[in-house]
Amino acid sequence: MKIAIKFSFMILVLGLALTSCKNKAAGDKAKVGEAVGKAAAAANSVSYAINPGSKIYWTGSKPAGTHSGTIDIAKGKLDASNNDISGGQFMLNMNSITVTDLKAGDGKEDLEGHLKGVSEENADHFFNVATYPDATFTITSVAKGTDGKNSHVITGDLTMKGKTKSVSFPANVVIAGDKINATAPAFTVNRTDWGINYGSKSVFDDLKDKFINDEISLTIDMTATKM
Repeated sequence: MKIAIKFSFMILVLGLALTSCKNKAAGDKAKVGEAVGKAAAAANSVSYAINPGSKIYWTGSKPAGTHSGTIDIAKGKLDASNNDISGGQFMLNMNSITVTDLKAGDGKEDLEGHLKGVSEENADHFFNVATYPDATFTITSVAKGTDGKNSHVITGDLTMKGKTKSVSFPANVVIAGDKINATAPAFTVNRTDWGINYGSKSVFDDLKDKFINDEISLTIDMTATKM
């Protein structure tokens, strides 16, 4: 009887040892597969430098009308994997804010100065470019478009005036040869999310009809070249 018990115990120990070896081997194989997958993805990943001349087009509105203009995309990159956009980051030069619906001498310079905050009095009304000369957008996820009009939905973190908020928008991204063309039709962001509260009736309740709408309409037009 004792011999039988010892033999059964040895069989059990051996079985456990073999199972442990198999589990370890399976785990090692999974890790190897994951590493191979990452290596393959990295091998297929290509970066494209955003070209000069790429811009953000903006429109702000109030009861008396609208104003529009541009902001230069100073630099950045778009990443692609398997010939599809996968990520990227770009920086906006806030000193490049331009008003395009007014002519020089017709209030253009005054509005641009107000938006940039060039005087001590209005420095923080809008973008305060002396303190915050740049804004950045970092892509956090990319999904296929679902509206039948746009190829992708881009989600990312927009940082302005020291605050970061997630923003999503539809986009059309075309990769052809060494180039990427990326455009986004008009979408809106709420400026108060970044503490840009000047003239906001959602922040101040005594503005009557002297308010500026919180929503800013943005359109993106950029190209990039393979690095």
